[in-house]
Amino acid sequence: MEFEFSAEQEEFRRELRTFLDERLTDEWRGVFGSNSLENIPLTRTICRALGDRGWLTLSWPPEYGGMGSDLWSQMVLREEMFGRGEPRGPQYMNLNYIGPMIMKFGTEEQKQRFLPPMAAGGVIWTQGFSEPDAGSDLASLSTRAEVRDDHFVVNGQKIWNSYAGSPADWCLLLVRTDPEAPKHKGISVLLVDMATPGVTVRPIESMAGIGEINEIFFDDAVVPRDCLLGPLHGGWPVIVAGLALERTGIALHSRAATAIAKLADYAKRTERDGRPLSSDPGVRRKIADLYVRYRAARLISYRVTSMIEAGRDPVAEASMAWIHGSLLLQDVGRVGLQILGEPGQLIEGDPDAPLDGAVEREWVEMLPMTIAAGTVDVQKLIVAQRGLGLPKAG
Repeated sequence: MEFEFSAEQEEFRRELRTFLDERLTDEWRGVFGSNSLENIPLTRTICRALGDRGWLTLSWPPEYGGMGSDLWSQMVLREEMFGRGEPRGPQYMNLNYIGPMIMKFGTEEQKQRFLPPMAAGGVIWTQGFSEPDAGSDLASLSTRAEVRDDHFVVNGQKIWNSYAGSPADWCLLLVRTDPEAPKHKGISVLLVDMATPGVTVRPIESMAGIGEINEIFFDDAVVPRDCLLGPLHGGWPVIVAGLALERTGIALHSRAATAIAKLADYAKRTERDGRPLSSDPGVRRKIADLYVRYRAARLISYRVTSMIEAGRDPVAEASMAWIHGSLLLQDVGRVGLQILGEPGQLIEGDPDAPLDGAVEREWVEMLPMTIAAGTVDVQKLIVAQRGLGLPKAG
């Protein structure tokens, strides 16, 4: 396996960095910050500009709005985006996995309807998976969709819906269509217009601010039959494939690299007791350990990309990549606070905050990473069962 990018891909990386340098304002701190809703207009503008250049969906087929490029160029895009706080904003969801899911499981009419607007950067999607009583055990969901002639009638509640209030235009919704079937059966996937009567969004206040996560309520919401993605009652394999795509579509290692570089630079130029902080063996070991883990996480992510390129299904490997990347990101914040000491807890805007509060932001923003896209414990179960062939727990 070749780990070096080609000259053309590195040139694309340089062009992309110039593009972002010209468009990201000094106030930009990343889409996951406490001002996430304020970032939406900027991310929409950037996505349209990326779409105009054909960069938003590089590896998608031209007939669906892409450039038909290779997956490694798409990896360059993912690395640069996540390393800069994801300037694509909430659209990373439809670009990373919702669009590819429609490409894999949708009808030709659905592909022509939904994919070109995504490629143009003009539409925001949210996902409707978790429920108050169905989080990690996603198959226990109870939101129901009754089949009636040429449509479904949906009733239920979803929670922790990222950017549903941005506002999202569409929702990838997981529902139960056969309540008598075993819990992994009788599940279907719907593509729901968020403007549908009976769909209500309520924001949830959190440390990430108001607007990033939400609740969605469905009260007799009517969804046309042609918005069923994949087979009726056969949505579980569709979602399993989609979750693997989600885990491979976010370059967690790239954000870690950005934060580690900031910590290393801080240690070099900061003195403590008349000596550079970087001369402290403990500080050097901590930063070096993070860097080694970053390199390992990057290689696992590259392994997943190479498997997809070869036409293989990297379910266990995608979970491995998420485990390593999400735990690394949390530890970058934790170790960063240890190195900076008490001043590291000062938030953005405080004149005494080291690195303008970047380490505190990293710590707070990355707390949910071991829950997002399936908890780390769930990922370990997938690795045990799909990677090692071990029996299911219990």
